[in-house]
Amino acid sequence: MRRGLLDYMSTKIAVRLPDEMVALPGPHRRDRQGAEQDAQILRTQGAADELDDLVEWTGTHAVVED
Repeated sequence: MRRGLLDYMSTKIAVRLPDEMVALPGPHRRDRQGAEQDAQILRTQGAADELDDLVEWTGTHAVVED
C-alpha cells in the first residue's frame, strides 16, 4: 500500500457544536452511516487514488514565490 502525504501530517482539533445540532438524530445518523461506508471502502480498497502521483510530483516540484 502506498503512503500519501496525509499519512505523515495530522492535526487533532476539537469542535464545539450547539446542543440543538447535536440533539438532531436524523442528519447525524446519516453522517455516521456515510462515515461507516467510507471506512469500509478504505478497509477494502485502500486510500490510494489516481491523484497520488500528482500530489507527490507537486510536493517535490512546486515553486512558491514570496
